[in-house]
Amino acid sequence: MTKRGLVLAGGGLAGIAWETGVLAGIADEAPAAARALLDADVLLGTSAGSTVAAQLGSGTGLEALFEAQVAAETHELLPRASIDDVMELFASALATPGATLEERLQRIGAVAAAADTVPEPVRRAVIGHRLPSREWPARVLRISAVDLETGELVILDGDSGVALVDAVAASCAVPGVWPPVTIGDRRFMDGGVGSSVNVTAAADCDAIVVLVPSSESAPTPFGAGAAAEIAAFPGATLAVFADDEAIAAFGPNPLDPACRIPAAHAGRAQGRRHADRVARFLGV
Repeated sequence: MTKRGLVLAGGGLAGIAWETGVLAGIADEAPAAARALLDADVLLGTSAGSTVAAQLGSGTGLEALFEAQVAAETHELLPRASIDDVMELFASALATPGATLEERLQRIGAVAAAADTVPEPVRRAVIGHRLPSREWPARVLRISAVDLETGELVILDGDSGVALVDAVAASCAVPGVWPPVTIGDRRFMDGGVGSSVNVTAAADCDAIVVLVPSSESAPTPFGAGAAAEIAAFPGATLAVFADDEAIAAFGPNPLDPACRIPAAHAGRAQGRRHADRVARFLGV
C-alpha cells in the first residue's frame, strides 16, 4: 500500500492563507482528492506549513479553516520587520566564505537571539489562537524547527515531549521578526531557514504532494531551492507552486496580516485549477 505524505512549506501569513485556499479549491472540484490529501499518512509542516498541518491534524474542516483566513478580524500581529529585512539577515550569513550550512544558520541564530521582538509569551498566544486544538493528533504530524545554537534541523512530533503550540511557534519563529522559542534548555527558530520544504523528513513516504507558497524559480539563500529538493525526493512527487496571480495577491510582505484574505482567495482559485492534476496523481 502506498504511503502518502502532504508536505506544507513555509511562506509567512500569505503561505498559511494560500495553502488553506489551495486545499479548499481542490475540495471544490475534486472532493475525493481533497479527502485523500487530508487523510495522508504523514503531515509535514515547515513554518507557515506547520500551522496548516497542525490545523488539519485537529480534524477541523477545510471550509471552517478557509473562513478563518478570510475573516476581517485576526489575532495576528503586525511585524516590526519585513521579509526584506529577513533576506538581508540571510545575506549577511552567506557572506562568510567557506562556512557550512550549520555555521551559517548559527550566525542567523545569533542575530535572532539578539533581535528586539515581542516577548515569547505574546507570540505564543498568537500561535495558540491559530490552533483549533492544542493537543497532538493521533496521526503522524511532523513539524520542523532549527536549533539556534547548533544550526541543526529538528523534527518535532507527538513523541518529542513538546507541546504542540510550542512546536508550531518554534517552526514559525522567523529570525529577526519573532522571538526564538525556548523549549527546555534549547532555543529554536523558524524551520524554514535552511529549507522551506524539508522533504527529507518525509523520506519514509512513497509519494508526496507538496504545496509551496512561492514561485518555482524563487531564489533561495541556501541550497538548490525547493524545486530541486523536491525533484531529488526518492519517491513520487507532485508540487503545486504559487502562480503569478497568487504571488501578486501576497503583496510586498507575506508577513503582513493584510495579505491573508487576497492570498486565501488566490489559493482557492489555484486549487480549483490544479484539482484534476492532483486527483490523477493520487489515483482518485
